[in-house]
Amino acid sequence: MKTTAGLGIITIFTSFILTYLLGFLAIPVLKKLKAGQTTKEIGPIWHKSKTGTPTMGGIFLMFGIVFSLGFSILSIFFFDKKADFNSLYLKHSDIVRICSSVFCALSLGVLGFIDDFIKVINKNNKGITAMQKTIFQLTIVVLYFITLKLNGCLNTMVTIPFIGQIDFGFFYYIISILGMYGIINAVNLTDGLDGLASSVTAVYAIIFIVITNILKSFGMNIVACSLLGGCLGFLMWNFFPAKVFMGDTGSLFLGGLVASLGFGINEPVLILIVGIIYVIEAMSVVIQVSYFKLTKGKRIFKMSPIHHHFEMSGFSEIKIVILFSIITAIFGLIAILFVNTL
Repeated sequence: MKTTAGLGIITIFTSFILTYLLGFLAIPVLKKLKAGQTTKEIGPIWHKSKTGTPTMGGIFLMFGIVFSLGFSILSIFFFDKKADFNSLYLKHSDIVRICSSVFCALSLGVLGFIDDFIKVINKNNKGITAMQKTIFQLTIVVLYFITLKLNGCLNTMVTIPFIGQIDFGFFYYIISILGMYGIINAVNLTDGLDGLASSVTAVYAIIFIVITNILKSFGMNIVACSLLGGCLGFLMWNFFPAKVFMGDTGSLFLGGLVASLGFGINEPVLILIVGIIYVIEAMSVVIQVSYFKLTKGKRIFKMSPIHHHFEMSGFSEIKIVILFSIITAIFGLIAILFVNTL
């Protein structure tokens, strides 16, 4: 194995196969444990039919992605005895970025699992309180940035399109911590339709595979490859009509990887461009809630997050998934053009 492209393909394939096959084992167990989804009372009426569909599928999504990542790195030595880390550009900084990304995502996934488990036990949508979830998420995010900082993998200089580079200094940490927290929860909000979060994130991963290749960021490249394979494998079970939902277990895990891909290459602005759908989903909730409070009961959208607005406007779940994926791809191409100018 002499090229990073070859390792990337192996990573995508391994992640896809592992995640897909683990579904055969995990879904029957989740059904046996009666780990079924409880739809929200305020959600669309037609979502009631999804009640009982196994949730916490993010468990096998996490295992598929993390194990494929580890296997791909170890395969360097199994398939090419002459290979070493330097020949594949896997430097100390790459190892730090990979490990910190996985730690961050897994920690968030465990938090999501606890939240899902409480919901399943109580048979309702009330899990960990919002305050508890916020404290734990911010703690994980802070630890992520501390790890990068202590290992010299953090740069407070940010490149902004059409403006140039700006050194935010100390404020970088405050903005980044809050920004990463926001993106993680934005990905969580996007997980509201069959296959939506998986599809959008798969496209997001493809774009970052290209970007990390351009920037020669080998470590984050294989993270993006494992993310793509995992999303595609999970889609085999989650595409409409979904046989399993990822739950907060999967969506918070994905949120961690989505955010760390941008911060891992020191280009956090790309998260907002490529992850435009996540941003729109989160902003639709903020706008809806704010407008509702200001006008004492009026709404801008029929329902938020915005994918429910499209649903209630007559769009099928499949059409919404395709539309949002296309929008992600378009903005992803814009991001690639921007990266080529760096």
